[in-house]
Amino acid sequence: MSNLDAKTVQGFGDEWSRFDQSALPESELRSVFAQYFANFPWKTLPSNAVGFDLGCGSGRWAKLAAERVGSLHCIDASNEALQVAKRKLSSNKNCKFHHASVDNIPLPDESMDFGYSLGVLHHVPDTAAGIRSCVAKLKRGAPFLVYLYYRFDNRPLWFRSLWRSTEALRYMIARMPPVLKHAVTDFIALTVYWPLARFALVPEWLGANVESLPLAAYRRLSVYTMRTDSRDRFGTRLEQRFTRAEIQAMMQLAGLENIVFNEATPYWCAVGTKK
Repeated sequence: MSNLDAKTVQGFGDEWSRFDQSALPESELRSVFAQYFANFPWKTLPSNAVGFDLGCGSGRWAKLAAERVGSLHCIDASNEALQVAKRKLSSNKNCKFHHASVDNIPLPDESMDFGYSLGVLHHVPDTAAGIRSCVAKLKRGAPFLVYLYYRFDNRPLWFRSLWRSTEALRYMIARMPPVLKHAVTDFIALTVYWPLARFALVPEWLGANVESLPLAAYRRLSVYTMRTDSRDRFGTRLEQRFTRAEIQAMMQLAGLENIVFNEATPYWCAVGTKK
């Protein structure tokens, strides 16, 4: 049985076709990239390192990762998304593209100098198996970076309750036809994401810590990013969330050690090295 959900894959093909990240400001892309890769050991990679981006989507992270390495394998289960990445990365001659799912990565075991998968493996039926599949492709000592949706385990009860109240809405929106889904998630971005995010700038200007406020992480991000993430959050059929302890356990069982978590957003982003 394949470790993918066909309708979720189809949904991401539609998402990345609509949001190919061409309208995302370069400065914002680099800023968010730096957050995800805050603990990634670029300096320890060998010269002309070869690695993979599992679930490359539109190629937004691959665009910047490819600048730092010898060769990057871009892998996605959605052929529609992969075509977007090919167009976006056409000038990056060191990128290779593979239409494949996480349980069928077309790379030899123990052949990669690094790997990463950001915002992908919580959208497959068996996340732990997905991590194991990725780690199997790494050489010993090679780093693997993963970002999985968190279960708000570092947030207060009221925050977790607020998230749970949106789950029924997500369930309904995710099953809408693509055009309607796009319109509804855009509406949420403009009427919920934007006002709450921009409001957080006010108490921050007054000297308050706003990290616990809903959607405060978006306070300096573009409306384009809000629209993209609203579509991702409410338009995806299969979504799983994990605590920090659960993510660490899955990484360890996959054969990773020296695991380090980001202590700031995005939660939870972690990197470990293969034993």
